[in-house]
Amino acid sequence: MEQYYHSIYFDEEKCNGRMRCMRVCPTQAIRIRNGKAKMIEERCIDCGECTTTCPQNAILPLTDSFSELSKFKYNIAIPSPALYAQFGREILPDKVLEGVRKIGFDEAYDVALACGSVSFAIQEYIRDYKGQKPLISNSCPVIVRLIQVKYPELIDLIIPIEPPREIAAREMKKGKSKKLGLKEEEIGAIYLTPCPAKMISIKQPAEGGKSHLDGAISIADVYAPLLSAMEGLNKREYKQSLENICIVGIAWSIAGGICRTLRLKNSLGVSGLSHVIKIFDDVVSGKLKNIDFVEAYACIEGCVGGSLTVENIYISYNKILKLIETLELRKNKACPDIREIRRLYKEDYFFIREKINPRPLKPLAENISDAIKKMKEKDEIYQSLPKIDCGVCGSPTCLAFAEDVVKGEAKISDCILISSEKFLKIKQVSRKGEN
Repeated sequence: MEQYYHSIYFDEEKCNGRMRCMRVCPTQAIRIRNGKAKMIEERCIDCGECTTTCPQNAILPLTDSFSELSKFKYNIAIPSPALYAQFGREILPDKVLEGVRKIGFDEAYDVALACGSVSFAIQEYIRDYKGQKPLISNSCPVIVRLIQVKYPELIDLIIPIEPPREIAAREMKKGKSKKLGLKEEEIGAIYLTPCPAKMISIKQPAEGGKSHLDGAISIADVYAPLLSAMEGLNKREYKQSLENICIVGIAWSIAGGICRTLRLKNSLGVSGLSHVIKIFDDVVSGKLKNIDFVEAYACIEGCVGGSLTVENIYISYNKILKLIETLELRKNKACPDIREIRRLYKEDYFFIREKINPRPLKPLAENISDAIKKMKEKDEIYQSLPKIDCGVCGSPTCLAFAEDVVKGEAKISDCILISSEKFLKIKQVSRKGEN
């Protein structure tokens, strides 16, 4: 079984086994054993639902610190467009980028430009694609992992185009290497992230291979020094600053932004894992008709709703929305040339090199005949359980508990509701399965 990197960790000292994390986990990746939360590595998709619900703050995000900058001779910050939504409406992206340079980076790149390029590339891909639909965006690493773990039949619907942050890092490193005479590995590309999930796409890309980014620092960690740095900057003329914003790229920070700005026909924007799961269930069952493209985000309202942001979700969402509306009225043109994008698209400039594969879960047994026996045993145990999914046993559902028992990861006696008569019956079933 492959080892998986995760962007969260459980602090056992703080955990008191309240089970909230286990109940909200969309992939049943958490168990409570001996009063402590445990992660099932291959099931976890790093959505962070557990981190926001834990009353003890015992589940913590893993991101990099500013000390990462010391590893490189030249450092480039690549901020998520969600960073622009963390400040007042009068603070536009060019001022934020200038502030980022003041807090320790040699360069700050507006990833909204790369977002604009990728949006046009997605438009080209949808136009050329002749297979099953809807196609699904891959910008959110949690959505990609959700498909790998829970919906492997949807893998081929993921659009195989690099996320903008990766293209931005790749091209910035190439350009600066040539200009400064440095090796690319001497240049650090650091993402300023709204969520811990971006860390997993850097440390362990879903498609394999190697990320062009070297780390991620949370927006929450840069917020205070950045705010202070911007206070000392000269004010820019508002109209001139607006002219520098790529409307298509800035829209990537909110759910539905790509669909809106590109005016994609038959598209759907969805955010929040529970809503995304309902849509994917409908795709699998064939209920979702006449939709060509699904833009999906794990966080409510998209990246502005990431757990490592600072501003209220709805205030930051509204700021981006008003900015888009202003740029639409002004018919802003600060986006990549579509003719150049088409040329690059034909040269495979945007495409992911490796194929994304499903993530296999641990089987009941390595041997097929043993697995069949255990499947039968699991069903017999499940039929004998209360089926009320109370979770007191430390497994999220009775069905998950039955599987945990046959895998030897839980004991039947962990179910406190089962009667002694049923307990004896199930014990006989378990022994029969062992022989």
